[in-house]
Amino acid sequence: MRPPYGANCLVTIGAVSCGPVTISNSPSSRWIRLANGAVPLRCWWAELDPSVNVIGSKSSQNRVYIVLPEVFGVNAWVRGVAGRLAAQGYPALAVPLFARTAPDLELAYEPSDLAHGRRHKDATTTDQILGDVAAALAWLRGRHPQAEIHVVGFCFGGHAAFLAATLPGVTAAFDFYGAGISRMRPGGGAPSLALLPEIQARLTCVFGTADPLIPAEDRAAIQAALHKADPAGERLRCVTYDGADHGFMCEARSSFDPQASAQGWNVLLGGDPEI
Repeated sequence: MRPPYGANCLVTIGAVSCGPVTISNSPSSRWIRLANGAVPLRCWWAELDPSVNVIGSKSSQNRVYIVLPEVFGVNAWVRGVAGRLAAQGYPALAVPLFARTAPDLELAYEPSDLAHGRRHKDATTTDQILGDVAAALAWLRGRHPQAEIHVVGFCFGGHAAFLAATLPGVTAAFDFYGAGISRMRPGGGAPSLALLPEIQARLTCVFGTADPLIPAEDRAAIQAALHKADPAGERLRCVTYDGADHGFMCEARSSFDPQASAQGWNVLLGGDPEI
């Protein structure tokens, strides 16, 4: 288990010098279908490849990840995230968020694809997200009963990761640029930020300061709520990257920021955000 976050739960990152590393899908990665929830879930499962030495020999750390995608579905980039986690020694399950309206959705990063994905986002509810993530948690618990389960999401998946942090069995959650948390909740109701008292997991919210979908007032509202719930910053934190735009983690997007992405990966894998 990683140490507490410490009192400085708001960390602002300027320039860093390291660059991205791209890990291709390994032979141990494959499509699977989970049938233990309300609807079947077509997921991408990235296991450890026993024939390959794990980077940094981290496989002794008993941790698995659930990866929640952007509105573009479980596409090649999302599958690559799962593969990269597996290459670091952590099995990862990429779970679709639109299993009811587009169970096989895989989109590119064109404006028309964004519009298509947003239509499915608008048809998705919080209860559906939580039910599907709970099914993924149960499946992983059956395969890795002693492992910590970490949830990471990007864009709409980041918002979903915030919601998933309310579920029993989630040890840590990482919300990468999940827009709307302080303004709305999928399917209606009070903003998702109102669910913060239900979150017992460690939670990291990661934003770029140039993200038009998460303006300064939204970041301030989230930061204030996290600080109120955890003044010592031992469990809840915000990390911001100066000048990073929405989607900065994704190499396939024009907004990709190599420096912020490298630092984001460091945070996701348990590193110090100030390094």
